[in-house]
Amino acid sequence: MTYDDLLTGVTAAAQEAGELLRSDRLRSDLPGAAPRPASAGTFAEFAAAFEAAEAAPAALLRRRLERLRPGAGWADELDSLAALPAEGERWIVDVIDGAVQFLQGLPQFCVSLALVRDGEPVAAVLHAPLLGETYRAARGYGATRDGRPLVPSGKADPAAAVVATSQPPFPGRQPGVAEEAGRALTAVLPHVAAVRNLGPTSWQIADTAAGRLDAFWEFGRDDTNLLPGALIAREAGAVVTDMEGRPWAAGADGFLAAGPALHGRLLEVLAGAPRMSPVAR
Repeated sequence: MTYDDLLTGVTAAAQEAGELLRSDRLRSDLPGAAPRPASAGTFAEFAAAFEAAEAAPAALLRRRLERLRPGAGWADELDSLAALPAEGERWIVDVIDGAVQFLQGLPQFCVSLALVRDGEPVAAVLHAPLLGETYRAARGYGATRDGRPLVPSGKADPAAAVVATSQPPFPGRQPGVAEEAGRALTAVLPHVAAVRNLGPTSWQIADTAAGRLDAFWEFGRDDTNLLPGALIAREAGAVVTDMEGRPWAAGADGFLAAGPALHGRLLEVLAGAPRMSPVAR
């Protein structure tokens, strides 16, 4: 199977799953429909609403993707701390990347899919149903949004940059990550035009690949959310590293993607933020 064939199949699956999510959203907006759980009283109620929303698209994706690559393993977004196998293929699937936004009635969410081979992403598709946009990339074949090649930002001056950041799911499970995120935000804010968190991690990285955002960073391990966006950003020509400036790879505890002219300067700012020692973590 060629990458063109693979991406065509993955795109069709993502868009079909996205249509189920879009239809669910439209039904929820009808008079008399059950409200979104913005006022859920407990985390258990919130989680139950999420599980109900993703059940049908998750089943669809499993059927479609297993037909494309029989024998490939399966991982979902909540496996962010699980080590990826060093050999073989695995689907990285986040049915609703941006689940919090989806459940709160906000439009910033997407279907996020990637095929990882021997620990490296080789194909990725992101589809935002309410935006009607689709990012695609394959290793060595470039990256596109709705068929148009991506070009990252050419900005070199951080003062003109609009950058974004996020945190891994349940950051409290990774000691020190919340504190590092706070210190990094404090360090970056005086140097840039604006800092935003616009929802799905994968989509924000893809928007960085497309030049809509000038950079994206995150502390902590978040492999399943970062892998699809990392491939898209690299294939677009953005620089993707850990916080030491090394090429980012699954298992790293920090991530930075930016246009080539800005990456080094933003890395210096982030490196200047006080960090917790490995022992303290």
